[in-house]
Amino acid sequence: MSKLWTPLQWIRTSLALLCWFSLCMSALAAETGGHASLKVGDHFPDLAKYELEGSLPASLRGKIVVIDFWASWCAPCQKTFPLMEELHRRYSKRGLVVLAINEDKSRAAKDEFLKEHPVTFGVLRDAKKKLAADINVPALPTSYLLDGEGRIRSIQPGAALAVNSREFVKEIETLVGQRPK
Repeated sequence: MSKLWTPLQWIRTSLALLCWFSLCMSALAAETGGHASLKVGDHFPDLAKYELEGSLPASLRGKIVVIDFWASWCAPCQKTFPLMEELHRRYSKRGLVVLAINEDKSRAAKDEFLKEHPVTFGVLRDAKKKLAADINVPALPTSYLLDGEGRIRSIQPGAALAVNSREFVKEIETLVGQRPK
């Protein structure tokens, strides 16, 4: 015959479950840096609020922007950099701005990478990794496509973009085509 739980057993079990749930949530918050990941439709944070090394464009308002997070040690980043350069060359006159945000620990590593892979688009460095932590960048490389209002239209994490960029390029073409001339 089964025995019914006493109120004290219910309280102990409930408290144990609550503690377990709290520990799980704490571990998740620590893993993500306590920040939620950005999603399509969210506004991208104002880059001027971060201590990024390098020069930001005077204004990104009304521009279509690709923000690409990368590091010199990241093999897939070496494959996406030529794509970023091609996007910059093809669409910069139509309002596209490409900004690469470097996540290297040392400026020298970034500079050495750029000697081997020269580009004509803007490169900044998030030396303190405040921006990357605030938006919880899921992988390197990750590219965020922003519309003219600064809303995220597409997020491309990882190396898949280097292999299949067709959809991403279509989204850029659509956005630059919608800009007033």
